[in-house]
Amino acid sequence: MSRSSTALTLVFSGTAHAFSHLFILLYATVVLVLEAEWGLTYAELQWLSVPGFALFGFGAPFCGWLGDRWSTTGMMVVFFLGLGCAAILTGFSDSPATLLVGLTTMGIFAAIYHPVGVPWLVKNTRVPTRALGINGVFGSLGTAFAAIVAASLAQGFGWRTAFFVPGGVSILVGGVFIWAVMSRRIVDSETDLNPHPQPMARDMVRAFSGLALAVLCTGLVFQSTSVGLPKIFDERFGGEAAGGLMAIGGFVTLAYGISAISQIVGGELAGKYSLKWVYLICQVSQIPIIIIAYLMHSPLLVAMATFMISLNVMSQPAENMLIARYTPLKWRGSVFGAKFMLTAGVSAVGVALVPIIHAWTGSLDALFWCLAGFAIVGGLACWILPQDRRKAVKASVAA
Repeated sequence: MSRSSTALTLVFSGTAHAFSHLFILLYATVVLVLEAEWGLTYAELQWLSVPGFALFGFGAPFCGWLGDRWSTTGMMVVFFLGLGCAAILTGFSDSPATLLVGLTTMGIFAAIYHPVGVPWLVKNTRVPTRALGINGVFGSLGTAFAAIVAASLAQGFGWRTAFFVPGGVSILVGGVFIWAVMSRRIVDSETDLNPHPQPMARDMVRAFSGLALAVLCTGLVFQSTSVGLPKIFDERFGGEAAGGLMAIGGFVTLAYGISAISQIVGGELAGKYSLKWVYLICQVSQIPIIIIAYLMHSPLLVAMATFMISLNVMSQPAENMLIARYTPLKWRGSVFGAKFMLTAGVSAVGVALVPIIHAWTGSLDALFWCLAGFAIVGGLACWILPQDRRKAVKASVAA
């Protein structure tokens, strides 16, 4: 495979990763506009996004299975074009019912990327930990810019454009991707460019037992933070911030934007040290940061939120490499689909927690204690993982 094909694979995989997170989170900021425009409560409106988040995860196994059985590049085309059309459909919503349909459709198409794009990238790169770190930055930037993109478009041109413009861009990128594949500028490899040694059966059992719980907890922290953070900032210092909605969106973008670089750090650490210990330390280190963030009621909370997010996403390259290392290539899409069903499907409970906690308590303060609990359980789950010492990583690269 040529260097240009490998580079283009990373570019399109990264762009799709950014889109998958950006599109699914546009509504988390738009909802702040609809509260006033439609005269409904935050909890009532936020519930409309829960089915889409659930299908964002629960649709992943089927998407991964299609990628394994049909075509990964074909599924990527469906991702770009389908997600763009679904976003435009959402922008035409004129009632809670039609908005629910639009957001749910976006969740279905967004579900394609993780079980298809991540194993596609791992297979088509010679240094997968580094590629996963760079790819993770794209995902973090998608999460980061969701708030500011939605806020700027909604505040400047109306909330509908917050869906129309990204939708049009996704369709355009899909067209360019089709051209790159048809002109053979992107060539899909038949096997891993960086093969791994076959793991022992007992290690596979331990790995998937520990990863199932750790992945779920990581997803719960990420999902509930990404959806709840705009409202937390609004509650704690929104009235003091000049610029209103744009300021809140800017704070969210700042937190996720700065934390994006941590994925590159996580990728380099995963390539040099034990995957298990990189993963475990990232999980446990979140706990004191979450507690300190709970105590913050000023713009300093942005700094603590940045630390929280950085530690959460820093673990992703190690997590994805652990899954790839213990999964045969022919089942990798299906297994990544099962993984993402946990991180974004079952962990959609984290999304549901946001309106539930707000409705019960009138704020999102209690969400911090839920996050700390998830991080504790995730750290404990990492102890189950088999040892993965640095020499094993070197042996894998040499093979």
